[in-house]
Amino acid sequence: MPPDPEIFALAQQVGEQLRRQGRSLAVAESCTGGLLGAALTDVPGSSTYFLGGVISYADRVKVEQLQVPEATLRQYGAVSQEAAAAMATGVRQLLRADIGVSITGVAGPDAEGATPVGLTFIGIAAPTLPSPASGGGKPMAVTTHRFQWTGDRWDNRRRSVIAALELLVQTLGR
Repeated sequence: MPPDPEIFALAQQVGEQLRRQGRSLAVAESCTGGLLGAALTDVPGSSTYFLGGVISYADRVKVEQLQVPEATLRQYGAVSQEAAAAMATGVRQLLRADIGVSITGVAGPDAEGATPVGLTFIGIAAPTLPSPASGGGKPMAVTTHRFQWTGDRWDNRRRSVIAALELLVQTLGR
């Protein structure tokens, strides 16, 4: 199946920016189940900047692989800005990437307890300085973004990937 044209165009833009800046990217996905990683790897040559990702659908994977503190999950839940920030930071550290991005949410069709369908958080962990040449001692900025989608399961997942790519374009453009 050919890639979604809107997603492909955004993934190309992200790739061009990463390549131009000499940066690498890693992803941590929950509700999107690998769609962001797939979108990034649809772009030919993405192996020059995309390191890989972790599909952390289960909380255990968030804790064991991404080092999300269990206390964070207990206090705020897996679908929270705190979990998204920890996931982005964790995948960045795990894969030694310049930038880590995470997506966590409830795709649907049913709510998860008090967490409504469509609630999604995207986290980005990136250096605050524009040049990657200064090494590992750079200050980090971790930002989170909240979205409330209103579509079905597929649409919510698709919109989350688009939002993550758009946020990466913005982050890389600074």
